[in-house]
Amino acid sequence: MQKSNSNVDSPVSATIGEPQKPLNEMIVRKNSGLEKVRKGVSYRQRPLVEERANIVQSNTSPKASRPVWRPPTEILSEVFIYCLPKDEYLSPTPQVAPLLLTTICRRWREVAVGLPSLWCRLQMKAEHDNWKKRALCYNLWLKRSGGCPLSLRLECHTNWSELQSLLQPYIQQISSLKLDFFACDGPFMMEGFHALKELTIHKYGFDHTSAIDHSLSKLPVNLRHLNMTTLLYSRKDLDFFSDSAWARLTHVEINVNGLDAFPRILHLCPNLSSAVMIGILDPIKTPEPVTHVNLQSLRMSGDVFLSSAGALGLFDVLTLPNLRVVEARNIGPWPHEEFKEFLIRSECPLESLIFGNAVHSTYQQREQYAALIPTLELSVEPDSNFDMHEFLEDLGSEADSTDQQQEDYVTLVPSVEFIIEPDSDFDIQFLL
Repeated sequence: MQKSNSNVDSPVSATIGEPQKPLNEMIVRKNSGLEKVRKGVSYRQRPLVEERANIVQSNTSPKASRPVWRPPTEILSEVFIYCLPKDEYLSPTPQVAPLLLTTICRRWREVAVGLPSLWCRLQMKAEHDNWKKRALCYNLWLKRSGGCPLSLRLECHTNWSELQSLLQPYIQQISSLKLDFFACDGPFMMEGFHALKELTIHKYGFDHTSAIDHSLSKLPVNLRHLNMTTLLYSRKDLDFFSDSAWARLTHVEINVNGLDAFPRILHLCPNLSSAVMIGILDPIKTPEPVTHVNLQSLRMSGDVFLSSAGALGLFDVLTLPNLRVVEARNIGPWPHEEFKEFLIRSECPLESLIFGNAVHSTYQQREQYAALIPTLELSVEPDSNFDMHEFLEDLGSEADSTDQQQEDYVTLVPSVEFIIEPDSDFDIQFLL
């Protein structure tokens, strides 16, 4: 009897080499396997899997008029693809696809193991315990990917060296990579990841950024998308990186400590076409005019309680002649005059201007933008005219709110829920 040391393969290893079972018993087993698959898929996938599973089941049921029909590999493969969870990364869990598909019968196992597209997404963890067992499972999974592009999420709670050593044979396959830094002893080395196009770096409960900065200091040559929204960078922090390391990036998502960081990003990334900037949007302190001819999309979201009363200074230093989309959220008063002068100076073909929640602009201001760019599409969320500072002042100075005042607040913020205690309308003047 053939045996396997892999925990992944163990559920079916006992079936290899066994005597041939009666036909009816095999059919019952396959049908029970179909039920497992049906229960293991998500709600959205279920109709598609049901349709294809019914085809398989109807053709494997005993019929006196014809022999049992085995579905072609192509049909099973299509069913298996729909069985995969919608999660961005998959964990080696026996109860869900693709591992579940290898436990039904020998035929299903052969098809699943031989279908590389089932094994292209994986979440891997480097922890202090059970590493040998994990490594065996991860290696087997990656082998089954058959040279297809890989999308991986790596979690490190110790040292990156073990994970990097395991990945070395597959390094040319990795096209998308998410690094989750927990408590790490050293940097993740980016050398050799020539196929990598998307990189996301997250930091959790880990104060020292030297390991992360080292990972970002030499980016792969084909990398285009960089997401580091859980890291906080000031202008001074970004001076650590060389221009050549970031010059090929076309999309950046970053958490900034002050708007002075953004002109530096534009200098680092001359080919940048879209940028997402969140964080502390303190006004520009050292004006540094910058012209960037490739940026087409700018999305920004800050902290409304740290807003600068409409004077960001950002649009005073920027000239973006190719800008097409601007989206702003949570920045308080909108810098109207500053932005209007920016539009005139840039002469950009702006197509979409989106004011999200907690962006305070007026109808008259938006009319001026439409006059400057007649083809501009303006999108304003219901509470974008709402002034949080004025609202808080009102709450502090008007303990005795009237029905009309409460209605005004509901109009400004439709989702607000008012709780009025019985004596909140009590007028002390009446008592006196």
